[in-house]
Amino acid sequence: MARDEDGRPPAPEPAVRPPGAVLRHDLRTPLNQIIGYGEMLQEDAGVAGQERLLADLARIATAARRMLALIDRIPDELSVGPAAAPPPAPAPPAAVRDGASPVRARRPAAAAVPAPEAAGPATLVLRAAMSKDVRGSRLLVVDDNELNRDMLSRRLESRGYEVTTAEDGQKALALVSAERFDLILLDIMMPVLSGIDVLRAIRERYSVAELPVIMATAKDQGTDVVEALTLGANDYVTKPLDFPVVLARAETQLSLKHAMEEIKRLANRLEKSNRFIKHTFGRYLSEEVVDRLLETPEGLRLGGEKREVTLLMADLRGFTAMADRFTPEQVVRVLNNYLGTMADLIVAHQGTIDEFIGDAILAIFGAPETREDDAARACACAVAMQLAMRDVSAFNRGEGLPDVHMGIAVNTGQVIVGNIGSQTRAKYGVVGTHVNLAGRIEGFTVGGQVLVSASTVAKAGDVLERGQRVTFQAKGFKEPIDVYDLLGVAGAWNVRLPPRDDQLEKLRPELAVSVAVLEGKQMSDTTFPATLLRASTSAALLRSPQPLPTFANVRLRLTGADGAARPGDLYAKVASAEPDAEGAVLVRFTSGDPEVMDALRQALAGSAARS
Repeated sequence: MARDEDGRPPAPEPAVRPPGAVLRHDLRTPLNQIIGYGEMLQEDAGVAGQERLLADLARIATAARRMLALIDRIPDELSVGPAAAPPPAPAPPAAVRDGASPVRARRPAAAAVPAPEAAGPATLVLRAAMSKDVRGSRLLVVDDNELNRDMLSRRLESRGYEVTTAEDGQKALALVSAERFDLILLDIMMPVLSGIDVLRAIRERYSVAELPVIMATAKDQGTDVVEALTLGANDYVTKPLDFPVVLARAETQLSLKHAMEEIKRLANRLEKSNRFIKHTFGRYLSEEVVDRLLETPEGLRLGGEKREVTLLMADLRGFTAMADRFTPEQVVRVLNNYLGTMADLIVAHQGTIDEFIGDAILAIFGAPETREDDAARACACAVAMQLAMRDVSAFNRGEGLPDVHMGIAVNTGQVIVGNIGSQTRAKYGVVGTHVNLAGRIEGFTVGGQVLVSASTVAKAGDVLERGQRVTFQAKGFKEPIDVYDLLGVAGAWNVRLPPRDDQLEKLRPELAVSVAVLEGKQMSDTTFPATLLRASTSAALLRSPQPLPTFANVRLRLTGADGAARPGDLYAKVASAEPDAEGAVLVRFTSGDPEVMDALRQALAGSAARS
């Protein structure tokens, strides 16, 4: 395709119009200007209170419209001689006669924007129809007639629009490429590049919603209107331009454009909000659950339902005592590393994180989505979490922080699940007896252990590899509770906890300790002497004159030769109440102060040297 010196395709040849249509256009133009300027003068006269001029101006406008009606009778094909020259155009405003640009011509400041209280009824109606939202919009008026451009731009600017004009199609396209406009008023009949050609070029770059275009056409050019609307014109007005109609249609298109922009803005905002919600809740819920909550109208409605779920509750052993020995920044680093690691594993196993309570985690398997393998998957998740504690402790050591150990309970049962709270603050969570039972079971665990309830074992089936069964009486429950030490999960998960190291070294000499039993959350005031016979850094054989039930929490304090307690507390849980041949029971350490752990290590080292 041939192109001009600027690399653009050549302008299409102008359409050949019948001589009658050309004559009608040439005769209408000055009459349209008379009507337009007359309406402007009528508004100004009304504002100034010059009532005598209004009648004369009205007669002029009526005569001009009658002449337009006569001109419309001129046929397309003229059978008479050459058409008479059109009557001379009326004298332009003073600003035009003096050589000033018609684009910048203005009425006197006093009449530029009539005051509402002084305006006539017609002006008030126009102002009422004009939405405040579209004031200040940028309009481009394209017309090859200078007086038409001047008249229309003045009237639009008086209504609060910012107007730029172009005298031909090529300049209009250049302005559209260089500047931003909210609406274009585009004349169809122009030399070189018609309004239809300009519209076609604009629509290659801007959609109907992005840049509205209103075409101005003669009354008898219906084919132009059809072609313009087909090419993407938003609306059209006919000449002579009825300014209230032009104003109303411009306002309508601008309001639609602004509404579409607002919808687009809100859609983008909603998309950002959804991305934020997915990013935030994606740390606690699987992706499909987040999608369901966002897409389902009932997803965030308050209320609940009763269903069977499997609950996983995890907690760090001895974290509170550890937190007292470190700075807040160190404690937060420990928590963030631990909670972040565990949250990723729960979500990866399609669990829902109900909440974090300090260093404790409550997760749900079976809500909002229920799956057949919820119980087994929860157990596999618990094992994976215990295995990940090696990495958590490695991170802590790199940060100069202590190792941490976690206990986990898994329980299955009927609960109330749903959106719980108020209309302003709510969360997706669970309530019920089995939530409390999961907490009770978790309280009996030691670091590195997973205890599962009998109901979870029954639901998960043969994929669970179980260790010792223990029966205990939980506070708030009438019937004894059976729990199992979980060793691994077979099947698709194939995960297993490492064997627990219970290689206990004989202490030489044996270590004397004082024992206090923790009853609920209160430490008993009664202490009694006992002896550590064998020990490691994680467990010991304790010979006690008093029987200690399985899962009992005890506080141990090393005592000196004089019977006085040495500094430091060592907390432990009775793992088995069955005494061995020496009358000792197995206890596992849950936490210990640095000084007592150092003393225990020294005792073990001394015993090894003596053996």
